[in-house]
Amino acid sequence: MTNPDFPADNSSIMPPFYIGLPVWQHSYWPSHWFAHPDARQNGLTHYARAMNSIEGNTTFYALPDESTVQKWAAAVPAHFRFTFKWHQSISHAAQLDPNNPAVARQQALLSALGPRLSQMMLQLPATFGPPQLSQLANFLDVLAPTTAMAVEVRHPAFFAKGDAERALNQLLISYQCNRIIMDTRALCTGPTDSVMTSEVRTKKPRVPVNVIATGNSPVVRFVGNNDEKVNRQKLTPWVDKCHQWRREGKTPFLFLHRPDNKDAPWLAHLFITMYNERYPQHALPGNGIDNLPTQDALF
Repeated sequence: MTNPDFPADNSSIMPPFYIGLPVWQHSYWPSHWFAHPDARQNGLTHYARAMNSIEGNTTFYALPDESTVQKWAAAVPAHFRFTFKWHQSISHAAQLDPNNPAVARQQALLSALGPRLSQMMLQLPATFGPPQLSQLANFLDVLAPTTAMAVEVRHPAFFAKGDAERALNQLLISYQCNRIIMDTRALCTGPTDSVMTSEVRTKKPRVPVNVIATGNSPVVRFVGNNDEKVNRQKLTPWVDKCHQWRREGKTPFLFLHRPDNKDAPWLAHLFITMYNERYPQHALPGNGIDNLPTQDALF
């Protein structure tokens, strides 16, 4: 189940398309997805054969040591792309400060990834509102020239299609910084089917899905349901939008979540299948699920 050319499909015609999950290892995957005896010890290597990107959330909570980052770089092929979040001491501090020593420390640490590091994600808290936009402008002014970045906001004013949102979008466009689009509509559709779904619905932000590409690598974080019909319905617009972005010369990043992320590879498989049915001339490689029994048959 190798995919050495995942991002290279028709790359001379269309930009690459990066699809990933929020984690690269799960105890469920070695026997149900990777189907390889080595997968428990080398989860990232097997993940990178099936997917070509990852939403790196771990760095929000804690930074790895240098040797770990070097192992990550060695575990994936050259076409693989990491995204990592800025540590919470940077994004959630009282002042968003580009001169915070933690910024240079994280940059230096992740530099070992080289071109495999695609962009840094700045997840801002809901308390970060219009009065703080000058802080974001200062942060981007210092860092955006050398560091590709994507920004996620959660303050309601940035979704109200008013002056505050226009100011945010214009700021991001001026620095070619990607606005992260969070889509939890599938997650929040229908009845709560488990304790885990209830907990995830409580934790994930319910913000409007204002679709805009403020940079050349738009980022979508899609949180799915446990009902495939719901997922298919809510993914359909993203199939067309991501293809439209590619036709415009943009390189989309799509990160797919499920209430229990052990199921996330099957959501990625659903999207890839839908995309390939819609645009067979630009078909994406599969992620290995096609070679397995149906997920239900594995339980």
